[in-house]
Amino acid sequence: MLGLGAAGVAAGPALSQTVNSLLAGIAAKDPTGLTALLPDSGGFEYYSVTGPVPAKSAADYRLTVDGLVDHPASYTLADLQAMPQVRIVHDVQCVTGWRVPKTPFEGVRLADLLEAAGVRQGGTAVHFTCFDGSYTESLTLDQARRDDVLVALKMQDKPVTHDHGGPVRLYVAPMYFYKSAKWLSGISVTPTVEAGYWENYGYDVDAWVGKSNGRDDAPTS
Repeated sequence: MLGLGAAGVAAGPALSQTVNSLLAGIAAKDPTGLTALLPDSGGFEYYSVTGPVPAKSAADYRLTVDGLVDHPASYTLADLQAMPQVRIVHDVQCVTGWRVPKTPFEGVRLADLLEAAGVRQGGTAVHFTCFDGSYTESLTLDQARRDDVLVALKMQDKPVTHDHGGPVRLYVAPMYFYKSAKWLSGISVTPTVEAGYWENYGYDVDAWVGKSNGRDDAPTS
């Protein structure tokens, strides 16, 4: 694994995609998380807090919207694909330091799903759950209604792969990438913000790039 990581750095653009693919395959089966320490060749790194995560097909994927809403719903992948799609391009910034510039994401605005559900009085936040069984995240209602927060179906102009949190993941463009929950399965409107997985380990709940977690990264753009 160390040899592959070093090769990815040394090989340059011509081989970096192949090396990244090989590393992702190893990382997807790594229950220790140690592969996240490998040198990166310019792309994304694989993270899971549970080790390997079983994949969901288009046929068995469901996204639920519930909590303090008038119209709870359950969406299939086809349902989400049939809704108006929005494409945005931003840098992706991880709180561990790596950045992938100008990355396209495409999907349904979270605000549209919340509007369809009808947020009830007393709902001030949104809590997200994932089908890995462990990862959670939260946003305030105002944050969740931003135009640059998506329930993403595509990443880099291709369907979101399982390794990147597919078939559906959250994408919160102006915040550190840990807020963009992978393997998204539940959206629940709540009366208060509930700390997500990493917030329980000391990460900031409000994770604006360059303005939180003690970092001074340039804002994503």
